[in-house]
Amino acid sequence: MIGQEKKEQDTMNRHVLVGLSASPTNARIVRTAAQMAGAFGGAFTALYVRTSDADKMSDADKIRLRENIRLAEQYGAAIATVNGDDVSYQIAEFARLYGVSILVLGRSSAAARRHFWNKPALSERLASLAPNLEIHIIPDSAVENKYPAKKEIFSQYILPTFKDLLIILLILAVTTGIGNVFWVLGFTEANIITVYILGVLLTALFTKSQACSVISSLASVLVFNFFFTEPRLTLHAYEPGYPVTFAIMLFASLITGSLADRLKNHAKQSAQAAFRTQVLFDTNQLLQKAQDDDAMIQITAGQLMKLLERDVIAYPEQNGKLGKGYLFSTMDEINNDSFSSGLEMETAEWVLQNKRRAGATTNTWKEAKCLYLAIRINNKVYGVVGIHIDGRPLDSFENSVLLSILGECALAIENNHNAKEKEQAAVLAKNEQLRANLLRAISHDLRTPLTSISGNAGYLLSSYDKLDDGTRMQVFTDIQEDALWLIRLMENLLSLTRIEDGRVTLHTSDELMEEVIEEALRHIDHRSSEYHIRVDLEEELMFVHADAKLIVQVIINLVDNAVKYTPVGSAIVIAAWKKDGVVSVSISDDGPGIPDSKKSQVFEMFYTGENRIADSRRSLGLGLALCRSIVNAHGGEIVLTDNKPHGCNFTFTLPSGEVKVHV
Repeated sequence: MIGQEKKEQDTMNRHVLVGLSASPTNARIVRTAAQMAGAFGGAFTALYVRTSDADKMSDADKIRLRENIRLAEQYGAAIATVNGDDVSYQIAEFARLYGVSILVLGRSSAAARRHFWNKPALSERLASLAPNLEIHIIPDSAVENKYPAKKEIFSQYILPTFKDLLIILLILAVTTGIGNVFWVLGFTEANIITVYILGVLLTALFTKSQACSVISSLASVLVFNFFFTEPRLTLHAYEPGYPVTFAIMLFASLITGSLADRLKNHAKQSAQAAFRTQVLFDTNQLLQKAQDDDAMIQITAGQLMKLLERDVIAYPEQNGKLGKGYLFSTMDEINNDSFSSGLEMETAEWVLQNKRRAGATTNTWKEAKCLYLAIRINNKVYGVVGIHIDGRPLDSFENSVLLSILGECALAIENNHNAKEKEQAAVLAKNEQLRANLLRAISHDLRTPLTSISGNAGYLLSSYDKLDDGTRMQVFTDIQEDALWLIRLMENLLSLTRIEDGRVTLHTSDELMEEVIEEALRHIDHRSSEYHIRVDLEEELMFVHADAKLIVQVIINLVDNAVKYTPVGSAIVIAAWKKDGVVSVSISDDGPGIPDSKKSQVFEMFYTGENRIADSRRSLGLGLALCRSIVNAHGGEIVLTDNKPHGCNFTFTLPSGEVKVHV
């Protein structure tokens, strides 16, 4: 039962591959493959094998190929392009690398192998190269009448240009001259034949037409016969073996020219593949550095302009509408109005809403000057790109690179959105955690002072007349201390919230550091009298440019922190000194200190360490976090170091002020 379910699951997740070509019936093959992919519920890919003679297709074939590619896109196929003259090998390798299980091809009745000397049919060779591939052949006898194969054969040998003929004549003249030198020097005919074969090879390399190799081969045989066989300067030959020599020379020349032409085409295809890879790599690197959608779309449009050497206009998507267009032109001056006319804007808007290409070279809004495509991934559109066609439709290579770059752009934007969403989710999670910690800390830490205040107040109400003056004074003192503790806690919390949100305004002025410290000592915890607090100033007149009220709060929090976490009788030293225009203030104690593993956490909100306070209260852990925020707001910094031999030393810096003398 489990094996049957697995078999059914494998059947419903199969990768269907269809071949793309310029055949008139290829559209029918694509539709059939799309239906099969829909039935199996698997991936659907359309593959175009670009051979060396792809540039020699007629205009009608190029148009038909573009229409077949667009049809495959409309059916949801992923378009792929590979280069190579061995079509069956390229298809088999692609199927192996990408896990294709079903291949759909078209074949006319003329495609069958009629004689043993004919090349094997495409399906036969694929069956031998990929025996595990399930091949479906869609027969169509109408292809023979509509798309004759013979025309393809003869169309490969286009007529040579005048320039090609001049190159042939020049190479023949040079090789004949070298042959005459060899003749005079007494070299054998085999050496001279080698020179002419080399000339055929050079002809194939420096000319564009495949016919040039054939012309050069025939001409080389005739010229060799004319100049270097007896009787010389005639086309006759006395030796009975010369016809065989001529035949071998012609055959070797034809093979050499054909191989050289094929090598040149392969080099061209390799250069195009390398160029495409480099462009995609550069585009990917630039997209990774971009920070927002507009920058990514501009980078994409700029890369397309360089690659296609055409004018490109790009529109980002903003709330379901087209945003401001970015025009990238190959010329220094261009009329923007021609790209922002009503027809062009309507076409771009249609592409945004319908997620399909439109404009020039299509059947939708074909009067437009540009071909518009959506920058999209799945059903999400992030923008629209327009390519100025100007009577020059995109070929298969340009279209392939265009789709690859648009896909890279859409993927980069999608990843950027996902990263921002994760960052926002992390911030929200952190805020929720802080809120939960705050509520938990408040509910726990405020219970003790509130219970004390409530209990002491009830005690006074019920037993006021029975208490002596000393007891009543002690109860009043306890209530006041608990209330002051709550007030200081709320002030720290509100101050920290305002500073973190950027809503606090610093009222800075030049203040005397000694007075700031004295003001802070008047408001510290009453238990500080049980400690030895000493002030050590390098200069009596030391000014700081700061908000005195906030700096007083910093010193209060640091001294209270030392009081809370050190034994009674400990020494607390407040020191200040000036150096290089900066005033440094330190509060040190000789208590147990803080382990190195905990030092990085002491300035975090809600961190209270492991020590209990002497009166059983616990701090909310806001004091040091507030100190850091206040010091940072003044442009300074606060650090924690060890106070040798033991204890803590909190040091913060402030900008120094100037002494103002009023005359």
